[in-house]
Amino acid sequence: MLRKIRITLAVLFFMAVTALFLDFTGTIHSVLGWTAKLQFLPALLSLNVGIVIALVLLTLLAGRVYCSVICPLGVMQDFISHISGMRKKKRFRFSYSREIKWLRYGILALFVVAVVAGIGSFVALLAPYSSYGRIVSNLLAPIYGWGNNLLAWLAERAGSYAFYEKEVWIKSIPTFAIAAVSFIVIAILAWRGGRTYCNTVCPVGTVLGLLSRYSVLRPVIDTGRCKDCSLCARSCKSSCIDYKNHSIDYSRCVACMDCLYNCSHGAISMRCRLNKSAAQPDSVCHEPSETGSVDSGRRGFLSVSAMVAASSIIKAEEKKVDGGLAVIEDKKAPVRANPIVPAGAGGLRNFAQHCTACQLCVSVCPNNVLRPSTDLTRLMQPEMSYETGYCRPECTRCSDVCPAGAIRPVSTEEKSSIRIGHAVWVKKNCIPLSDGVECGNCARHCPSGAIQMVPSDAADPESLKIPVVNTERCIGCGACENLCPARPFSAIYVEGHSSHSIM
Repeated sequence: MLRKIRITLAVLFFMAVTALFLDFTGTIHSVLGWTAKLQFLPALLSLNVGIVIALVLLTLLAGRVYCSVICPLGVMQDFISHISGMRKKKRFRFSYSREIKWLRYGILALFVVAVVAGIGSFVALLAPYSSYGRIVSNLLAPIYGWGNNLLAWLAERAGSYAFYEKEVWIKSIPTFAIAAVSFIVIAILAWRGGRTYCNTVCPVGTVLGLLSRYSVLRPVIDTGRCKDCSLCARSCKSSCIDYKNHSIDYSRCVACMDCLYNCSHGAISMRCRLNKSAAQPDSVCHEPSETGSVDSGRRGFLSVSAMVAASSIIKAEEKKVDGGLAVIEDKKAPVRANPIVPAGAGGLRNFAQHCTACQLCVSVCPNNVLRPSTDLTRLMQPEMSYETGYCRPECTRCSDVCPAGAIRPVSTEEKSSIRIGHAVWVKKNCIPLSDGVECGNCARHCPSGAIQMVPSDAADPESLKIPVVNTERCIGCGACENLCPARPFSAIYVEGHSSHSIM
């Protein structure tokens, strides 16, 4: 029964988190956005104390339930491993292996140093939630988008507008390549060895493994009933059961309950570690009976699940086109001295320290402004660029969904006054001067009124007008850069601010 509950919750969490990265309408995030905030590392970086404490208590009570239920990368590995196990004679293909301590704790030490030093690229590479987010947003989201566009095309032919077309494009070749390589490596490890990645590489798994050594509820082998058939060890995807010595490495056990399910002699059961008589066969916290009675172990598991869900809902309650000229040729991104990060980030330093490069904000940006950086110092962390759209003052989607605190929630009123950058005019690219025709597109579309058109010749009021930027009023939204008709480089572009300020 415990295994069925675990699988059901895992599937629900997995589908919810996956939907967050695929949804481009914003409707799913308003309902299921709290599932992203349950992830361990984002909650830790955002100082979400309630979620961190809940996950720690959950681990101390029932082991690494987070890894088997909440973590989408872990559930993805289980799915791949399950498919591999469906092959003939491959169901019971695992065997016990010793813990590789130097590798586990060596990677964890490097990870902690990277977090403290603000080396976001290394953190993003190993963070499990971020890895899964990149895989979905780079590999699965384009397929989902093409499927949506096919439905939109068919619906239009049928006279229905239930679907609308969504632009599908690869936002960063390096990030796409890293996502593809990550998926291939993790998939191969899961196909061959189950949870090898979780128990040798994943830093979150190592941290929770330290806590799960002291978990209250844990699977225990009854030496009196055990027949040494090795089914438990051969079905353990964590390779943590030494059936010969009747021992289990609880730091690597992910509480999947597969050993309980596959033991045909009833020799493995969930027991309370704190129970003084736990060594006796009858003193168990959970032993599935033929009558289907619900005992204290199952009640404890359900209570913890309810506690996590309740705290998540409480936390979730706290979060409350102008058009342009026809494109002649594609625009090219200008060379900026400072990258542009969204309003709510506070500045480059805070953003770099908290961002895990999960790509959730990139996935939900309705204007395609956010894209992964290709700079090695900020590799995969989102930055803003205005070739295909601009950051509309009324849109706060990225700040609403960020689970790591890299982009703090802001209201539309606050966003309209936050200066994330300022516009810079490039004289040689400006159409009135280069082509001798009137323009003024930048001034017409500036939402903060920071651009005015003045005569190019101060002595001749009738001369062609050129833009003048009031940097004190400019918020760096990029409307001027995006809607400038000059190609391939705009005659006006936004330079980012290293520290944001209020207008």
